[in-house]
Amino acid sequence: MRTFAALLPPAEALDQLADTIGPLRRHPAGERLRWADREDWHITLAFFGETEGSQLPVLYEGLADVARDAEPFSLRLVGGGAFGRRHLWAGVAGDLEPLTRLAFASAGAGRAAGAPGGTVHDAYRPHLTLARNRDRNGDLDHWLARLAGFEGGAWTADSLVLMRSEDAVDGAGGTRYRTQASWPLGGPWPLGGPMKR
Repeated sequence: MRTFAALLPPAEALDQLADTIGPLRRHPAGERLRWADREDWHITLAFFGETEGSQLPVLYEGLADVARDAEPFSLRLVGGGAFGRRHLWAGVAGDLEPLTRLAFASAGAGRAAGAPGGTVHDAYRPHLTLARNRDRNGDLDHWLARLAGFEGGAWTADSLVLMRSEDAVDGAGGTRYRTQASWPLGGPWPLGGPMKR
């Protein structure tokens, strides 16, 4: 299965973002974007790629250690940006130093487990992907301008989550993301393994 480490913003933070992008999704030009479903919104920490079942126990143990060594911290969803003309995203602000440390430590846990990915870019830019542009020649300026003033309220990142990617089976194409396991930052967690959702 394809896996990655992530943070999941709480419902209140997602509500604020959804209220802002609702009109953008309904804009006539919005049809040229493939919008991510709200239930798939997340902040990626580290991508592990195709992960074998035999690698999961070591990955669980490594991520549990990472979570235990971290403490909850405060984040906000703010503004927006794009990677080239392809990906539109909401930005992340707040306690970015512990967030970055968590990302690199999660990547290390993936490498220790032998996951083929286990990567996070040196210039880690935390974000929440909102949409992918179907038109490779079309710009995202309209949406970037509308997102520029967005400022969500503060929330506490308190769990490290291992996610898995699944191909959509509803005929719409694309990918869906599901929680595989999670651990509270700062621990402890129940005996016998990761905290499941």
